[in-house]
Amino acid sequence: MSPNNLSRIFSKLDKNGDGVVSVDELKGFLDSIGIIASQEEVELLVGKTSLDSIDFFLFYDAMTKANINYKQDEDLRKVFRVFDSNGDGFICCEELQSALSRLGLWDEQCGKDCKNMINVYDTNSDGKLDFEEFKDMMFAN
Repeated sequence: MSPNNLSRIFSKLDKNGDGVVSVDELKGFLDSIGIIASQEEVELLVGKTSLDSIDFFLFYDAMTKANINYKQDEDLRKVFRVFDSNGDGFICCEELQSALSRLGLWDEQCGKDCKNMINVYDTNSDGKLDFEEFKDMMFAN
């Protein structure tokens, strides 16, 4: 999205024309397009918990970050589906092993590591990874 388009959007959001978009103005806009969000959720969107208003640069930054995070999640969901071969929303040890085999990364030692890898990131101890656990694994340092 070009800065000119964002500037026009910002102007539409800035209902009172004071050069800033208040949390109330942003919440009103989200409500009008069918995105029902609480005051707290809107404040989290712009990265602050006590926010009277945001200027154009903070708005641009928040919208850019939201778009990057959305794209990143969508791409990661595609990768998750490669591993989740039965489509049940979870990756079990056998699916992890199968995916690694298809990628040419499987060996006998890896068989033992699959269970350990899942156990490290399996926060609810159900023996498999859901999408959030998979995401944590993919972004672990």
